[in-house]
Amino acid sequence: MSTTAPEATAPEAFLADTHTGLPIPADPVFASADDERRHRKQRLAAAMRLFGKAGYAEGISGHISVRDPEDLDTFWVNPFGVSFNRVRVADLIRVDAAGRVVDGTGKVNPSAFTIHSKIHERPEANAIAHGHTVHARALGALERLLEPYDQESAAFYQDQVLYGDYDGPAIKIEHGQDIADRLGAKRAMLLRHHGLITVGGSLEEAVHWFFTYESCAQVQLLALSAGRPVPMSHEQALLARDGFGDEQLGRYSFQIMWDEITAEQPDLLDE
Repeated sequence: MSTTAPEATAPEAFLADTHTGLPIPADPVFASADDERRHRKQRLAAAMRLFGKAGYAEGISGHISVRDPEDLDTFWVNPFGVSFNRVRVADLIRVDAAGRVVDGTGKVNPSAFTIHSKIHERPEANAIAHGHTVHARALGALERLLEPYDQESAAFYQDQVLYGDYDGPAIKIEHGQDIADRLGAKRAMLLRHHGLITVGGSLEEAVHWFFTYESCAQVQLLALSAGRPVPMSHEQALLARDGFGDEQLGRYSFQIMWDEITAEQPDLLDE
């Protein structure tokens, strides 16, 4: 019987070679702009259905957009007047920098153009999610941004801004420009009396950040109603942000939701 001791395993041998140490697959590589465009449009339609399933619809309000991979001054967005619960790939429209619909047959929501077109001028802002969700609106009414009360909310630590002005619905280019200017390079903007905007380098990131922000707003409101919640220290918040605010993790977290919604509602992929 052998008495040779087994080789010691490094304590971190179970970690993957990613920033977070999680076994997250690499981002897809596309053979052509057409392939990437189809990928983005499919994810965009899925994001709409996920918003609808989550109850994020509020009449005509709410829009999600993603930059076209080839014509970079244009973006794909949901058409005006179509329920999140019914949007298909075939329904999506592409809008240029002048607000013209250059692909698709639907009309563009004026707010979707004025807000999204200006934020998309930021080179790294490839996708934008905007909605009038319940808990974000409640938090905005209190003029309070997310506090790092948990790991998820730390994803926005020092990466969010409150927009306190309100001049009616955002249907003027000047209003959209002001929102974009104040957002700057931040990941999220909470608009008082209005709603929430999240931005990402990909559609997957922007949508994941939106879901996370809204759920964290709910946690914060619950905690405040129950007592005096204790936030993380600055050092703890930075550590949590490094993990839960990781862009690759944001993209993969959306992929899990994509798998769920496409299995449940495959008609969203109709072209």
